[in-house]
Amino acid sequence: MKNQETVFIGADNGGIEVYIGVGNKVGFAKTPKMLAYILDTKNIYGSVMFTSSMDFADEEGFAHYDDAKILAEEGFKLMEMTKEY
Repeated sequence: MKNQETVFIGADNGGIEVYIGVGNKVGFAKTPKMLAYILDTKNIYGSVMFTSSMDFADEEGFAHYDDAKILAEEGFKLMEMTKEY
């Protein structure tokens, strides 16, 4: 991944979409493990931007409006736990 490209995380259809740059979808995850895998294989280790769909996840297939953020945070934590130093 190029350093200047922004990474976007959005909620859709009960899962998390990952974009590198605008409109360049690189993955979709419904589990923290899959999100961690996408972030790792795409070398996404820096900051990410949440799209507004993350604030309204209940309109994007999640049971509660916070559920997409919870899924993303669990994926980030899993990736951090499995990172080798």
